[in-house]
Amino acid sequence: MEDIELLQAGWEALLPADHGLDFSLDPVTRAPEEWRSLLSPAAYDVLRKEGTERAGSHPYNIEKRDGVFLCAGCDLPLFTSAMKYDSGTGWPSFFTHIPGHMGTKKDFKLIWPRTEYHCIRCEGHQGHVFDDGPPPTGQRWCNNGVALRFVPRES
Repeated sequence: MEDIELLQAGWEALLPADHGLDFSLDPVTRAPEEWRSLLSPAAYDVLRKEGTERAGSHPYNIEKRDGVFLCAGCDLPLFTSAMKYDSGTGWPSFFTHIPGHMGTKKDFKLIWPRTEYHCIRCEGHQGHVFDDGPPPTGQRWCNNGVALRFVPRES
């Protein structure tokens, strides 16, 4: 478990020195019209309406570069490339996340309850977490690519 803690703690080193990102957890709230003007229609559907993109439709599913995945709604860092793995599901999947940057709730939209997760700062829907992932966590944080923005590590 110590390796996971080190992995979760080292995410800031993957960002460019001049990233200009705000890491505060202060809530970001906007009116629906403002969200619509800032997000693509697909990102708005996922982040604000808890939609789901079609499997295999987003390039982040096959993204292999080192870097950090941010919330597309507010730029809060959520995952690093070291947390990512190929789950074979068609969605970007991660076995852990940056601590304190996600919130969860039960989702009863299908026949069985699932655990939905969202960005803690803007409450944008990201995806669902399942207990069928790889070691060491056994978790699969299954994310919608349109809910993310990727910042590659400087070479």
